[in-house]
Amino acid sequence: MGGWKLEVFKMGVYMAFPVSLFYYFNQPEFFEEWMMSKRSQFFPPKDPTVDEQLKAVIEELERRQEDKWKAMKKAQ
Repeated sequence: MGGWKLEVFKMGVYMAFPVSLFYYFNQPEFFEEWMMSKRSQFFPPKDPTVDEQLKAVIEELERRQEDKWKAMKKAQ
């Protein structure tokens, strides 16, 4: 049908397509821009008030757990 020229062209396309995509998507500029946008989307900057509230909740839970242990020891 197409002969060896068509086969050489198809082989060139089969090899060039993934190599060109690899080259394009592994450029540092492209990766850095994409990575920084995703990082800021998934991990927003920390809010000090949220950290304080979280610490307060953790301390309250620890205090409740300690009170439970003390009550269990007194019951024995």
